[in-house]
Parts: sequence; structure tokens; C-alpha cells
Amino acid sequence: MLVKTSGIVFRSVKYSETSIITDIFTEELGLRSYIISGVRTKKSKVSAGLLQVMSLVETVVYHREDKDLCRIKEIKAAYLFEKIPFDIQRGAIGLFLLEIMQKTIKEREKNQPLFTFLFNTICYLDETNDPIYNFHLAVMLKLSAYLGFFPSGTYTEQTPFFDMQEGTFTKEPPLNNNYLEEDLSQLLGTLLKSSIEKAHEIKFSRENREKLLTGLINYYRFHVEGLPEINAHKILKTVLEG
Repeated sequence: MLVKTSGIVFRSVKYSETSIITDIFTEELGLRSYIISGVRTKKSKVSAGLLQVMSLVETVVYHREDKDLCRIKEIKAAYLFEKIPFDIQRGAIGLFLLEIMQKTIKEREKNQPLFTFLFNTICYLDETNDPIYNFHLAVMLKLSAYLGFFPSGTYTEQTPFFDMQEGTFTKEPPLNNNYLEEDLSQLLGTLLKSSIEKAHEIKFSRENREKLLTGLINYYRFHVEGLPEINAHKILKTVLEG
């Protein structure tokens, strides 16, 4: 059957001489894989640019639940980026977050709240004029709620340590030794109370921003089974230092 759905391009790889296989996280069907034939020819009606990772698209797809690889009947842009392609910091943050999405979202069922969050987050990254140094940290925390492991508890003087393995603030350093020190736990607590739109108002040193990013990646490792290695944060670190 034909299904009309918005989507976020998670991955595109060459297949044969002229085709592409693309993974798209769709609004109506969850994460799905599609083959597009002839897209790498001069006569193709589909622009290869539409299939670049992070692209936001509107599609009409042939859907069969018993098939892992279906075809796309129509595809067009749902949103045209104005800043991300021309801003190295936005691009690096976007690609880092896209890698997090790729490696944590595997569901093949409709998840409207998650899709709306991701779609709006990418649009906001492109549109905002506010500083974006803390943007990826705030998004990782908000995303953890949709993935089912949002931190519990609150940072206080009585609970100044964040136990990454248990996902909660504690009175004393946990015996598992997987925790954030008091200064990073306090920053985490502040971020948890902030919206993504207000995250730029939180003051971080560059060193603490990097430490908290490493901590959040480790936090994801504890709570996403079989999480592959995250690589884009290395590029992100270099870009944000520049």
C-alpha cells in the first residue's frame, strides 16, 4: 500500500551503479529502509541532495510490513536548511546528534512524539540565532526521556553526585564508581531544569563542557544495549574549540 509520511534521513549508501539505499526515520512507520533506483544518473528525477543525512523530507512510499526494503514513489524536501550547510559549528553539532539518533533509534513502529521532537530539534538548530555551544548537551538529555532513561532525582547539596549506571543523583559516590563529580553533577542538574531554547544561558567552561559530553556518552552506553562507538564528538570537539 502507499503511505504518505514525513521523514528524517538517517543514512544513505550507494547500491549498484545507480541506486541508493536509505534509512529514513518516518513519522508514520518508524525507521524504515528504502531503495531508490537510478538516483545517481543525470536523468534522475530525485535529487541526491534530498538523501543526504539529516535531510527532512516528505515522501510517498510503497509499504509492506513483511519486507525490510521497500521503494519510494515520491520524495521532496519538507524543510530547506538555511544555516546548517554553511555554518561549520551547526553542521558538526547536527552530525553528532544525527549519529546519536542513528545508533539509538531502531524501532520500526510509529512514534509520533519522538519524531516530532527530532524534526523540531533539527529545524531549531537551523533557525536559532542564539549561541549553540550547549545545544547538543541539552538535546541528549531531552532525547534520553524519549528513549526511556531520563535522569531521576535532583541535584542538591544532599545529593551532589550523579550515578550514571543507576541514572539518579545520590548522597555519596556510588560503589560502582560510574558517576559524575559534584561540579559536573551540578551543571547536569542545571541543564535538566532548562529548556533546549534556554540552554545557551548556562555558563560552562570549555573543559567542563567536554567532560559533561563524555559523561553523557558514557551514560548512554549504560542505558542503550549494544550502543556502537560514537565518533562524531571528536570532530565536534575540534570545531567547538576553534
